[in-house]
Amino acid sequence: MKPFIPLTSRIVSLPIDNIDTDQIIPARFLKTVSKDGMKMALFHDWRFDEDGIPRPEFVLNQPCADGAQVLLAGNNFGCGSSREHAAWALTQFGFRAVISTSFADIFRHNAFKNALLPITVTPEHHSGLCRCVNQDPNTIVTIDLAAQQLMLPEGRSIEFPIDPFSKQCLLEGVDELGYILQYESAIAAFERRM
Repeated sequence: MKPFIPLTSRIVSLPIDNIDTDQIIPARFLKTVSKDGMKMALFHDWRFDEDGIPRPEFVLNQPCADGAQVLLAGNNFGCGSSREHAAWALTQFGFRAVISTSFADIFRHNAFKNALLPITVTPEHHSGLCRCVNQDPNTIVTIDLAAQQLMLPEGRSIEFPIDPFSKQCLLEGVDELGYILQYESAIAAFERRM
């Protein structure tokens, strides 16, 4: 995993409430344990028609999505069944953060484990960001995880919550296992003593 450094990016806006994990990545794409190809499965049934042709009206098929690393999603993002593949698909597409007013708990944990930062904001800040992106699809935000700050387009910044362990793992670019392995010599010394 890459360490999460301060990030400045355009926002892709998909402000639909209750986007569940089956919409993020349909179940038929869950037959793999590899992250390869997950980019094409992201929002597959919304992005492509039944013949596999991209739907030009879908936001991820528009030029504003190219290179964008921040997704602005609706309330209760990632609800539904637990599938780590949803976080895989989002990160493989290039997203490093998702902004919403709330996340499903299991999705949030899967996101952290896969270097995807879920940022919870108030409904007022969310509405303001939606307005900005509607007016200018090239709207940019900056995320400073170390300071837990989201810099809004008008220059104001807001603080977002994150638990200290997830924050540390993201900043260091490690998952839970990687965090434990940092203490491998201390663990081995303890085992020798016992």
